[in-house]
Formats: sequence, C-alpha cells, structure tokens
Amino acid sequence: MRFVAQRVSHAALSVDGAPVSEIGYGLVVYFGVKAGDGEAQAEKCMRKLADLRVFEDDEGKMNRSLRDVGGEVLLVSQFTLLGDISHGNRPSFTLAERSERAKALYEYAGRCLSSLGIPVKMGIFGADMHIEQINEGPVTILFEA
Repeated sequence: MRFVAQRVSHAALSVDGAPVSEIGYGLVVYFGVKAGDGEAQAEKCMRKLADLRVFEDDEGKMNRSLRDVGGEVLLVSQFTLLGDISHGNRPSFTLAERSERAKALYEYAGRCLSSLGIPVKMGIFGADMHIEQINEGPVTILFEA
C-alpha cells in the first residue's frame, strides 16, 4: 500500500460537476492498494497517517498531528500510485490490486481512520474525480506499508 499525503487548508472533490466531499484544514491523501495487500497494511497506513506530525506548532516546527490540530482527511483512491515506469514511458499497473479487492481495502482504510477519531471524507472509487486543493507549505509525504 502507498499513500501520498498533502497538507491543505481546503480541498473539494467532485464527480461530473457534482460536489461529493469537501474538507477544511487537514490532509488530502491519495491511496493506492498493491496486489496482495490486506487489512494489516491498511491499518498500519491509517495509524501512521493519524499520528503523522506535519502541522506546525507554536514555534513553527512540524510537530503536530491531525488529532492535535483537529484536522480532517480527504481520502482518495488512486491506483496510479502503483504505476511502474521503470521499463519505458507508459506506466504499467500490474502492481495494483484488482478493483474489487482494492475498493474493499480503500473503504476499510476509511473506516480505520475514522475509528482513530479522524474525520474522514471519501472520494468515489473508480470515478473520474476532479479535486481542487489549496496546498499548505507545500508539505507532501509518501509512505509505503
């Protein structure tokens, strides 16, 4: 599993021009499921995300987590995080999990994060989503479990 987390002051997700999800201060998290991944990896990713200290404290140091700042998460499924371009310029997605299994793990990850006390908004799995976000910093973190 891989995720890319970006610190934002605001983000909004729509599908076919219709609003789906919106968050204020927090993280937009692009989430990819690798073939063979399971619930243990999803739990590890969501615990890491909940405790990730990428928000500034009173001294301007990245020392606060989502919990500390009351931040939200916009969790977006993105199989292209598993794209492999090591053998050419066209990405291969053979590392990505099958759609049905990836969807189940994406939804499970959202429930895990919510159970950790983090407000979570979701995208629509498999949809062509339009995401507007205002990055803060910018701060972008990549994690793989």
